[in-house]
Amino acid sequence: MSIWWSLHLRRDAASVPLARRLLIGTMETAGVDPDVSYDLSVALTEACANAVEHGGGRSSGGYRVTAYLDGEKCRIEVTDSGPGFTPAAPLQPPDEAEHGRGLCLIQELADHVHFTNKPGRGGAVVSFDKILKWREDAPLMTAS
Repeated sequence: MSIWWSLHLRRDAASVPLARRLLIGTMETAGVDPDVSYDLSVALTEACANAVEHGGGRSSGGYRVTAYLDGEKCRIEVTDSGPGFTPAAPLQPPDEAEHGRGLCLIQELADHVHFTNKPGRGGAVVSFDKILKWREDAPLMTAS
């Protein structure tokens, strides 16, 4: 079983729940375990919220969310047109910080995480994946 979709969204807070609902609906339809779906949806929410907040000036069009459910793994990629990541930026915020925990949360919820910059045009790319677990009644479970 393989499912793939991609969205181009405006950098607007209202776009974040749209991406999250599409991911949850896709995984629910496929029969992914609800705990795995929840973890991935929270990680996606954090990545989208970062793209909305840090993904470029007002003139930058938007950001892209791509999800792949392929075999036993789900891979999600969120790409924006902002300044990108600085190599020396710490991922762990100070304990007293009110913001800045999103990237750490993504790292905790996913199995593999990559934070990179788009070559040439600028912008950040947050990609993460997780091994899927299936409900017993999964209609689209991968045949072994």
